[in-house]
Amino acid sequence: MKLTVEKSSLSGRALIPASKSHTIRAVTIASLAEGESRISNPLSSADTLAAVDACRAFGAEVQSNGDWLIKGVGGKPNIPDDVIDVRNSGTTLYIAMGAASLVNGRTVFTGDYQIRNRPAQPLIDALNALGAEVYSTRDNGKPPIVVRGPLRGGAIELDGSKTSQYLTSLLICCPLAGGDTEIKVHNLIERPYVEMTLGWLAEQGIELEREGFEVFRVPGRQSYRAFEKQAPGDWSSATFFLCAAAITGSDLTLAGLDINDTQGDKAVVEMLRKMGADIRLDGSDVTIRANQLRGAEFDLNATPDALPALAVTACFAKGVTRLVNVRQARLKETDRIRVMREELTKMGGLVRELPDGLEITGGRILPAEVHGWDDHRIVMAMAIAGLACDGRTRVDTAEAVSVTFPNFVDLMRSVGGRIEVRS
Repeated sequence: MKLTVEKSSLSGRALIPASKSHTIRAVTIASLAEGESRISNPLSSADTLAAVDACRAFGAEVQSNGDWLIKGVGGKPNIPDDVIDVRNSGTTLYIAMGAASLVNGRTVFTGDYQIRNRPAQPLIDALNALGAEVYSTRDNGKPPIVVRGPLRGGAIELDGSKTSQYLTSLLICCPLAGGDTEIKVHNLIERPYVEMTLGWLAEQGIELEREGFEVFRVPGRQSYRAFEKQAPGDWSSATFFLCAAAITGSDLTLAGLDINDTQGDKAVVEMLRKMGADIRLDGSDVTIRANQLRGAEFDLNATPDALPALAVTACFAKGVTRLVNVRQARLKETDRIRVMREELTKMGGLVRELPDGLEITGGRILPAEVHGWDDHRIVMAMAIAGLACDGRTRVDTAEAVSVTFPNFVDLMRSVGGRIEVRS
């Protein structure tokens, strides 16, 4: 599918969908718990439904219409009857590998062509050191991956320089291990996502000790309990609407967000303020009124998902913007640093690729035919670029937005975006 986008002025109020990261953690913990949990306002997207299917494969009963009802396995996942296909969900792959390490039997994971190129060796090594048997079928540290438990516990060192999701996976599964675990972490990135995981564990009453983000000591033989919780709005999804309003000179209110939530991408509010946007917070509402934007430098180590939308925004800012310390953006669904440079250059953007980010000189960009790279965040970023260009922009592989934001087009149209889906 293709998105056809024309210059637009946005106004009104948009209800941002729930957080993918919270939803996947919620369904995983509920599936490992004893009893029945209820998740209100979950995100129903390709990624979260991949997580639901993985949890079902381990024996959880999940009703995923409306509020999600999950009857957990009481800390004892079943051996899956078949291969678990996580489709395009890296979060599901890594967290479910941890759950699989609790199974006294083999679990096989695969996914689409992007997942089969996602690195997992540090997590493979960690689970092996904790007593599981884990290997890549191609001996390249990437899926397909076979996991056999049970997890015993122990002392390990973990390289956290590629993704925080390795640590999240261990923090969720190690409380259910047969013994205690100590994790020493080196070069951890994306710390807000670890804070999110720790928040879930604290709400569950899970015992652990930590020294900052460097050492975690997790007693084994603990358990998860059933819960009821509402998933908060997704700041990563909100970023596209905030940036769209900023570059189109619009006045727009976003609803359903919590500035006190642990999500790292809430930092985009302060980033856009630094670039000159007028943003007001009122409870769960965020209102943005655009002003003349100016370039700035941002460290995106904790907020890698914001890179595509901020790169577009920088094209409309006066002066130079630098998005740095985000090397891990090269390891997402695509190399987002390279592909954003390529696609914005097609539109006339002045973009220089850095080893760990982008340097962008603001100025006018023009409509063009651009490639979405089957990456939901690239597709949405290029779509919002088209909203601020005279003429018509077309973005292919638009079906990828279903991964995290299935109603992106409808919601954008509801606030005035001139955007259509074409076969």
